[in-house]
Amino acid sequence: MQAIAIRRGADAPAVVELPRPEPRAGEALVRTLRVGVDGTDHEVIEGGHGGFPEGEDLLVLGHEAVGVVEDPNGTGLERGDVVVPTVRRPPDGDPNGWFARDQADMAPPEATLERGIAGAHGFMSEYFTSEAEYLVRVPESLAPLGFLVEPVSIAEKAIEHANASRSAFDWRPESAMVIGNGSLGLLTLAVLGGYDRRYCVGRRDRPDPTIDIIEGLGATYVDSRRTPVDRVCDVHEPIDFAFEATGFARHPFEAIRSLAPAGVLALLGVPEPWTFEVDGGTIHKDVVMNNKAVVGSVNSAKRHFRSATDRIESFPDWFVDAFVTGVHPLSEFDRAFVDDETSIKRAVQFGTL
Repeated sequence: MQAIAIRRGADAPAVVELPRPEPRAGEALVRTLRVGVDGTDHEVIEGGHGGFPEGEDLLVLGHEAVGVVEDPNGTGLERGDVVVPTVRRPPDGDPNGWFARDQADMAPPEATLERGIAGAHGFMSEYFTSEAEYLVRVPESLAPLGFLVEPVSIAEKAIEHANASRSAFDWRPESAMVIGNGSLGLLTLAVLGGYDRRYCVGRRDRPDPTIDIIEGLGATYVDSRRTPVDRVCDVHEPIDFAFEATGFARHPFEAIRSLAPAGVLALLGVPEPWTFEVDGGTIHKDVVMNNKAVVGSVNSAKRHFRSATDRIESFPDWFVDAFVTGVHPLSEFDRAFVDDETSIKRAVQFGTL
């Protein structure tokens, strides 16, 4: 079969020939339909995140996949089921406590492998195998957009945990701010449609397709070159819920100032090491005196995948059409890895139902 992989020492992915996998006991064989490309894939390719499977010199990419069950192999799935795989797997196939408790999304990095990212091959191949417990059924009608389930699940988890951090009192959030107008930021803005007022922070000039989406969703675009994150509360209003999706290490410290009393900030970005000065005393006092909360979130659980499935089905058609800027055949896979201001969300297509 053909797969898209990054080789050790290479600076770009390539198509490679690999044996078609044979499912082991408890695994199903899945024929891949589509696999999305996101910022994490670019970080893996550049060597800034993740790593190769132990003892191997290539990594099959892709963690945002949708496929159809080719061989259920006695797992309880049925041939023809449309499925989305979760990302994390236990090291050495031996479930540790996090996996045994069905809380793999809460495991620290050393207690998990991540398919297509860190230590395990991904799904960007014509076929892949997976334990049935890590496959989430989705409606057949969602097959074309199933590659969005994983990224939407990331937003669903962060929002769930932010809400949980405010569960000790009657929290009634009205305003939300998404920091970052990349693909995850825009998906999150769509997920947060129930908020009365929404803002999305970016650094782009008009005309721009992401700004069009932001405003099409009824949100306000905030150019951080004119209104820095820590001034949003002055120029617009204090923010009840902020979602950071940039990995720019200053943003969390700036966002805390723009939170409303009892506000919560969810951090999703993964920054590189960077030392800089902040007024730690003022930030600390602000968090304490105004009952603010900061939540870190990575990965997601099967319940978040299921919530994401329902959420995607509620997205308006115009949003999906504007958001998905390219689905490319395997023969043109390199176009899916284009990273410029005309690209929002791209995917590689391996097959059809």
